[in-house]
Amino acid sequence: MELQLFVRMLLRDESGVTSIEYALMGALIAMAILVGTTSLGLNLRLLFEMVAGRVQDVVGGT
Repeated sequence: MELQLFVRMLLRDESGVTSIEYALMGALIAMAILVGTTSLGLNLRLLFEMVAGRVQDVVGGT
């Protein structure tokens, strides 16, 4: 009887749900930041390579 009551209380307990939701949101935000910075870094690299190529063309580099 006491074990059944304990199991029912555990099944109804929702105190950990909020922390799990926050952890999932934090992980999602971290993934979004990672993808965003990776994409930004790639775009900046391509931009600087393009600028460097044009500067070399104007200066007459090899």
